Amino acid sequence: MLRVGIVGVGTVGASVARILIENSDIISARSGKKIVPVLGIVRDASKNRGVVIPLSTNVDDVLENDEIDVVVELMGGVDRAFAVIKKALKNGKSVVTANKALLAYHRYELQESAVGVSIGFEASVAGGIPIIKALREGLSANHINSIKGIMNGTCNFILTKMMREKVDFQTVLKEAQALGYAEADPTFDVGGFDAAHKLLILASIAYGIDAKPEDILIEGIESISIEDILFAQEFGYSIKHLTIAKKNNDGTVELRVHPSLIPNSQMIAKVDGVMNAISVVGDRVGESMYYGAGAGGDATASAVIADLIDIARDGQNSPMLGFKKTLETQSLALMNSDEIITKYYIRMKVIDKIGVLASIATILGKHAISIDSFLQKADTHNKNYATLLFSTHICREKDIQDALIELKELPFSVQKPVMIRIED
Repeated sequence: MLRVGIVGVGTVGASVARILIENSDIISARSGKKIVPVLGIVRDASKNRGVVIPLSTNVDDVLENDEIDVVVELMGGVDRAFAVIKKALKNGKSVVTANKALLAYHRYELQESAVGVSIGFEASVAGGIPIIKALREGLSANHINSIKGIMNGTCNFILTKMMREKVDFQTVLKEAQALGYAEADPTFDVGGFDAAHKLLILASIAYGIDAKPEDILIEGIESISIEDILFAQEFGYSIKHLTIAKKNNDGTVELRVHPSLIPNSQMIAKVDGVMNAISVVGDRVGESMYYGAGAGGDATASAVIADLIDIARDGQNSPMLGFKKTLETQSLALMNSDEIITKYYIRMKVIDKIGVLASIATILGKHAISIDSFLQKADTHNKNYATLLFSTHICREKDIQDALIELKELPFSVQKPVMIRIED
C-alpha cells in the first residue's frame, strides 16, 4: 500500500483525493498497489472541500508522519513550498508536485536532495498532457532539436477570440475573467510568466539547461491589437503565444516566450480556445505533437496520479530530470536573446505625411533590416494619422531592438512601435 498526504486541498488536491478513491480499482490494477489518500493539509479546516479524507492545518502532520510514503505538494508559491518539499525528502518521503514556479527556480536543488526517493512533476507542465514522460522516456533516444508550445490556456483563449471575432484585448480579457479562465490579476498568465516556468522545466529535461525566468526572453500578449490580427489574416498567419526552445549548431539553446505570427499551415496554429499543444522535434523521430487540456482540476489531478502510479510500481528512482550526466558531449549554453535570428512584424502609428516611409526605410536599412511585406491602414478616428504594418526578412534581435528605439524617437511617430516575432 502507498499512503499519500496531500498538502493543499484546493481544486486540484480535492480532485486527486476523489479520483484516488473513486477509481481505486483501476489505479490498483495498474500500479500493483493500493494508493490511499490518508490526510490533507489546508489553511482553513472549516471550509468544505468536498472530500472524505481527514484534514489538518498543520503540515507536520504529514511531514512527520512515518506512515505517509508520498507527499503531494499542491499548495503553490515558491519559498514555503520549497521548504515543505525539502523536509519531506529529508524525512525519506517521495514527492509529487504540480508547482511550476517552484521548479522554475529550484529543480536542480531538488534533484540533488532526492536521494533514495522520487520526485514526480508531470502535472507542472500542460496539465493532463504527458509531456514530461514523453521527453524523459518516450524520446530518450533522441537529441531534441526544438520544442515549440502553446502552454497557457488563458493566452490561447484570448488570442483565439481576438482572431475569430475581431474583438480587442481588454474586452476578451474581461470575458476570460468572467468565465474563470483568467484571474482577477491576470499578469502571471497574460504576461507570459506561467508559460516561461513551464518552458524552463522542459528545457532542463531536453538540454540540461539551468536557467531562471530572469535569464530568458519573456513577453506577454497585452500589446496585441486588432490591427495585428488583420495583418496576420491578410498574410495567412495566426497569432499564438509560443514557448520556444531551440538547439543551435554553435552549442547554444534559445529559450523564449512571446507572441508569434505562425503560418496557418502549421498544426500548432490550429490549436484554439483554452487547449494546450506542444511540438517536439527529435533528431531520430522527427516531429511529434502533444495536445490536450492544460489546466483544470481533473486533468491536472490525472497527471499527479500518474506520478503516484509510477512511484508505486518501482519507486521511480531514476534522476528527477531524466539524466545522470551531461546530456551532450559538450555542455549546452543559454543563448543571449540579442542573438536570436528570425523574421519580425512591426506596427507603427504615425502622422500621415510625405517622407515618413523613406525615414523608416532608412533606419531599418541602417540596421541591416529589409522589409518583406507592407500594409497601410487609415486611422478611422483621425484622418491625419495612419497605421503602418510591415514584416521583415530574417534579421538579428539586437538589430530590430536598436531600430525600434530609433523609430520610437521619430518626430512623426505617435505611439511606441509594437513588434511581434514571426516563426515560419
